[in-house]
Amino acid sequence: MRRLSVEEVLALHPLVSEKSGGGTGLRDRGLLESAVYSADAAFGGVELYPTAEEKAARLMFALVSNHPFLDGNKRIGVLCLLLILELNHVPLSYTQDELARLGLGVAAGEIDYDGILLWITQHKL
Repeated sequence: MRRLSVEEVLALHPLVSEKSGGGTGLRDRGLLESAVYSADAAFGGVELYPTAEEKAARLMFALVSNHPFLDGNKRIGVLCLLLILELNHVPLSYTQDELARLGLGVAAGEIDYDGILLWITQHKL
């Protein structure tokens, strides 16, 4: 299964800011590492997030919640969710408005990890 590394997320962030506006810069590398590594968490040798959908949801939730970047945490969270799913051949159908509501909902605390996973399930082709 294809995952994203800390360095890949770091490389993506300026591209997000360049395309959509906003600032660049890392606020806390430890929070970024925590977010990225959380998608690969295991307990007793069993992965907590074994599917691409679960890893994508966990990474998005952690990036948006942890705020590792100075700006663009919602946007990088959404991009990483979409990228993990695409890299692992999980096709989705969505509108830009639906993506924006997802990111805003997570940031506002209205959508949690399970809500992101439900969103993925509802938008899978």
